[in-house]
Amino acid sequence: MGFKVAVVGATGNVGREMLNILEERGFPIDEIVALASRRSQGTEVSFGDRTLKVKALDTYDFSDTDICIMSAGGNVSKEWSPKIGKQGCVVIDNSSAFRYDQDVPLIVPEVNPDAISGFARKNIIANPNCSTAQMVVALKPLHDAATIKRVVVATYQSVSGAGKEGMDELFTQTRAVFVADQVENKKFTKRIAFNVIPHIDVFLDDGFTKEEWKMVAETKKMLDPKIKLTATCVRVPVFIGHSEAVNVEFEKPITADEAREILREAPGCQVIDKREDGGYITPVESAGEDATYISRIREDSTVDNGLSMWIVSDNLRKGAALNAVQIAELLVERGLIQPKKKAA
Repeated sequence: MGFKVAVVGATGNVGREMLNILEERGFPIDEIVALASRRSQGTEVSFGDRTLKVKALDTYDFSDTDICIMSAGGNVSKEWSPKIGKQGCVVIDNSSAFRYDQDVPLIVPEVNPDAISGFARKNIIANPNCSTAQMVVALKPLHDAATIKRVVVATYQSVSGAGKEGMDELFTQTRAVFVADQVENKKFTKRIAFNVIPHIDVFLDDGFTKEEWKMVAETKKMLDPKIKLTATCVRVPVFIGHSEAVNVEFEKPITADEAREILREAPGCQVIDKREDGGYITPVESAGEDATYISRIREDSTVDNGLSMWIVSDNLRKGAALNAVQIAELLVERGLIQPKKKAA
């Protein structure tokens, strides 16, 4: 028997990708339901060869639903995830609403699968921030091998991380530049076309942004609370795919060749690292792919036991939709969830 699965936020970029990935990976589904706000009720979305009509979240009964994959933003999740969980439906939440709740596991299946058993406290599992997810996939096997002390990361994050509005703004501004129209900023604080913006999410009192703080807090929660991390998060004029320049300092010696071999064997990782023109991955090549790609692995002679690397991944997939589906798969694989019996 398969599961009844609901996707909340089914009309958004990530929600649509979640439906695609559930179908692509053959998740055991008996029934799939697409949900969104009332204004999207009746909108059609695709699930494989089928077309689903979107239903309204606020009138839907979750009592016979097994898994709810939530991608409707933090405010919606704060209101609805606890209610859904209390109806016996496991919520996999893509927002930041519950990531830092000690009673809610924050999961990347390749990194900390054992932590998933804690979901029963609230029937909620959190999906990490997109920029953190791809980074910890690459860092976990290296941490196991040589113990990470400190990480310095600069991100190059695509506009799809800011949703459809972000993608539309890059397209509109790029066209405006070419035809000499006025360039308007609506979604971003400065022009994104042919520019980079060192500002994602709100500023905090210490001068870091909340996006940068998320990378610190989430890495500590999922990987190791002892790791020191500092981040600079930058929005770049790329439609899909986040890139990161990551510098890592280890407690134990590790060479670039050793790191390369470790990462080649690590789940979710793909090493593309030739020291020649084009011997690395860029966001364009990562789009539509599941892997976290690691390139430019090299030793940093300015510190003891230091490595630098380039990490790229499709933020809509591993950074969001794919990871959520992998969490659902982990629940099933470990026998932590059973389909609810249908009424006779």
